This record gives sequence, C-alpha cells and structure tokens, in this order.
Amino acid sequence: MTSSETPALVIPQLIVGLGNPEPKYERTRHNIGFDAVEMLSNSWQISLSDNRRFQGVFGEGFDPKRQKIRLLKPLTYMNRSGQAIRAVTDWYKLPPQSVLIIYDDMDLPVGRLRLRLSGSAGGHNGMKSAIAHLGTQDFPRLRIGIGKPGDRKPDANSVSHVLGKFAPDEKPIISEVLYLVRDAVELSLKEGFQKAMSLYNGRSVVETNS
Repeated sequence: MTSSETPALVIPQLIVGLGNPEPKYERTRHNIGFDAVEMLSNSWQISLSDNRRFQGVFGEGFDPKRQKIRLLKPLTYMNRSGQAIRAVTDWYKLPPQSVLIIYDDMDLPVGRLRLRLSGSAGGHNGMKSAIAHLGTQDFPRLRIGIGKPGDRKPDANSVSHVLGKFAPDEKPIISEVLYLVRDAVELSLKEGFQKAMSLYNGRSVVETNS
C-alpha cells in the first residue's frame, strides 16, 4: 500500500494509552492516555494486569460488538513506549494500522479531542518512540487536549505543566472528556476510525470562551 492510499476501513484491534508508571504520575496531564484505557477497561469489563512479555499492563477481551480487542498501558516510561507496543503487535501479528494510540496534546485546550489516521509525533516523546518501533506514521491516534502551560500560570514551563495534575475546575471536564473518548472509540470499532473522525474531531465538552 502506498502512502497515498487510505485503507477502506480502519478498525482498531489494539488500543494503547500513553503515560508513565509510578504513583507520582497518576492522574497527571501526561497520563491522560492511561486514564482513557482504564475507562475502556471498566466500561468493557476487560481486566488489566501486569504482563512482563509486553512490558506493560495488558488486557484482552471483547468490545461492545463482541469483537476481540486488546488494551495496553506501556510501563516502559513515555520515551520508550514503542517497545511495549511493538512487543504486542509482534506477538499477535497486528498491522500498525490496527493500533490506536491515545495521548495528551498541549496544543489542544482542555476538553477537546482530535483524531487522525496518521501524522508526525509533533514533539511528543511517546509518539516518537511508537513511530520508531512501528516503522511508520500510518496508524490512528486520538489526542486529548491538556492545554498550554501559560493558559493558567504565565510562568509555568512545559515539563511542570504536563507532569502536573489537572486543576480542581478541570477535573469534571476531564471526566466528561473520557466518556467522549469512549464514545469515539466505540464508534471507530463499530463503523471505522474514519467515521469517528468525522463526528468527533474538534468536539469539546466545554464551550469555547469568547
């Protein structure tokens, strides 16, 4: 398949949420991918457990359409996420196009989603690693907005921002966003990722401030 061709229907078989292990990183902005996978795990009643072979927390079960689906939270730390992803795709012989990666995006405001079928890492270390290990940029991804450092604290830097927790007034928004993520993912499994893109790209759970 050439880069100019688009697959007829992209149906995820492996859903990966990016984040960092260790309790100190729990519920931080950079770990929103982990939170999304946990939401799917709970909704679909797929238990997650440590898997040494896959270097991550892994679960296998069925989506709402009773199709086989796999969930992964890499425990390799963000900049080596691709190792865990490649371990799963090699074991199950999955093509890169069947891997949906969910992660945080500073360029999107809190409450906003963006879905793409392919693209660069955009400076995200977890995605750089995923692209390097999968050997292609052509796989679906769902980005969840975490806002820019200066949105709330003018003197904040990128590292403290992404590794910080959401503010109290942002937490209800994030809870809603995760339900929106679930709905988008379920639609992609039912009707293809392209359909989910057409309905959920640019969707936000908050009204844009004038």
